[in-house]
Parts: sequence; structure tokens; C-alpha cells
Amino acid sequence: MGSLEAERTTTGWAARDPSGILSPYTYTLRNTGPEDVYIKVLCCGVCHSDVHQIKNDLGMSNYPMVPGHEVVGEVLEVGSAVTKFKVGDTVGVGAIVGCCRNCRPCKADVEQYCNKKIWSYNDVYTDGKPTQGGFAGAMVVEQKFVVKIPDGLEPEQAAPLLCAGVTVYSPLNHFGLKQSGLRGGILGLGGVGHMGVMIAKAMGHHVTVISSSNKKREEALEHLGADEYLVSSDSSRMQEAADSLDYIIDTVPVFHPLEPYLSLLKLDGKLILMGVINTPLQFLSPVVMLGRKSITGSFVGSMKETEEMLEFCKEKGLNSMIEVVKMDYVNQAIERLEKNDVRYRFVVDVAGSNLNQ
Repeated sequence: MGSLEAERTTTGWAARDPSGILSPYTYTLRNTGPEDVYIKVLCCGVCHSDVHQIKNDLGMSNYPMVPGHEVVGEVLEVGSAVTKFKVGDTVGVGAIVGCCRNCRPCKADVEQYCNKKIWSYNDVYTDGKPTQGGFAGAMVVEQKFVVKIPDGLEPEQAAPLLCAGVTVYSPLNHFGLKQSGLRGGILGLGGVGHMGVMIAKAMGHHVTVISSSNKKREEALEHLGADEYLVSSDSSRMQEAADSLDYIIDTVPVFHPLEPYLSLLKLDGKLILMGVINTPLQFLSPVVMLGRKSITGSFVGSMKETEEMLEFCKEKGLNSMIEVVKMDYVNQAIERLEKNDVRYRFVVDVAGSNLNQ
């Protein structure tokens, strides 16, 4: 008899071209290696960067592409060398499924900055096969890139934390902005922005939401618990708020001027960019120089930070504000996400969907 095991397959919803329209696609998964965890996907969040990828906005998309990097699932099988997980555990997978382990970022446990990192989809794995994401029935992921979802966090609630949550937590952690009493700004109230308000408030910060219109004022102040709401086109209110913030988390994923927001920062304040924008941004250097201000960026978070952030959210009782949809609605969900018509994150109920139609 031959020694080849039967190939394992799963069905996901894939984009075939830059139209970004998703439809069922069946493909093979590798067999569970010694360090691997075989996961049945329960649910997966829909992130704005999924839209960029399926529509080839960044010019680097490969098709067919199964998106999804806010994945919560149940462990079906573990490899012989897996120590962190057992069958039946509820686990999460984020944006990254591989790294080189030898570079400075890897050795410092910030593997998200490894130049050879492997994305959870639209990338090529070490076996030469394309990686595919969480809009699918199952995934096989190396244990280093899997996290335990703490008991008491519902899968649908946990999904957005694996990208949106850790994307906010990581810079606050890294830049020493976790102590209570700080004054922070959240620019843009989408999936990442709403997590930013909740995490910063849970850290004891005074939080100002900055938005382009009054549309989300009530939600920001009453539902999310922000302290203040600032409309960026209201020049007198913007002037009053000058030099008042320790940091701004800028989640806007499209071109926007930076100067109005830099002026809100105190001496040594930080503007932390998080939106993936494919056009150059501009600012005048004196705006930065005259307050020793920093424009910096941050990208998701490390596996260590993801574990810390999940524990923090559990301890503080934080819940994402989500809209749960089935896979057959995912194309409409993506259209609505492009128009900002979601409060505040779509989560696909993968396990409860018929993936074949």
C-alpha cells in the first residue's frame, strides 16, 4: 500500500479576481504536522484590510483568495509536539501564521515585524502552497501562531479582538501609554476605532473620539463611553482642543491631512497611524518640531500581546460591538463595510453557514 494519506480538503469562500466577489472554493489543507493545530473554524471577523486584499487595492493580491484573519475555532487535532493546546479547546488565529525565528524582531518576540512573516492568507507557506484564511471550514496553523480564547469570552466577541483589539493594545503597551489618567484621541470610529475607545477607557484614559461628522456622536458618548466628541471640521472646537492629547490612534484607512490632528497633541504627543493607506500623506514639519511630536505607526501585535490583550478584555468584561452574519451574506457585508455601514465589526458565523452554496 502507498504511504500517502488521503488529502484533507475544506471549503472556503474565495475571491477569484479584483471584483472581490466571494464564492465557494474547495482546496486542500496540509496534514497536521508535529507543531500544527487542526482547527474547525467557528467564526471570523471581517476587517477593512480584507477588502483591500480581495480587491487588489495594494497591487499584491493572488487569486483564488480566501480572506479572514480574525479567526476563532475549535481544536480538532494536535500534532505530536503541540504542548499549548488540546482537542476541544477554543482558540484564535490572527493575521500571521509564520516567521523566520532568527531576526531581531523574532528574537524580541515581536514577530509581526519579521520581514519574512507569513500572512494567514494571500501568502505562500513554507511548503510552497498558498495560505488561505478564516472564511473557511477549517485551517491548519502552527501552534506558535494560535492563542487560547479565555473561558468566558464568546467566540463571536473574541474574533475582532484578534486583529482590531490587539492593533490598539499593542501601541499603548509598547509606547508606555497604559497608565490611567492619560488623555487619548481615537480618530475614526470603525472596527479598530470602537475597540480603541473601549480598551483606552478600560485603562482609565480620558477618551476623545474625533470624527468627520456628528453622525456617530451618540454612539461614541452613550454606547461606547467616550468622554468627548470632536468634529474635525469644527475649527473653533478643534482650536479649543489644541495641545490637549497625549496620543491619537489614527484608524482612518483613506487619505486625510495630518496637521489638524497633530495640533491636538501635547508636547511629546504621538500620532499613531493604523490605517492601511496606499497614497502618500503630508504634513508641514514645524507642526511636529514645535511640540517634539511623533508620527509613528504600529502593526497588529505580537502573539504575546494578543494573549495579554485577551486576558485584559476578559478581566475588564469588554465586548466588541458586532453584527453576526452568515457566509451567504458576506458579499453584502463587504459592500456595507466599504460604506462604513456597520456597528462596528461584521463577524461571519462560519460554523453555522452552508459553505457549499
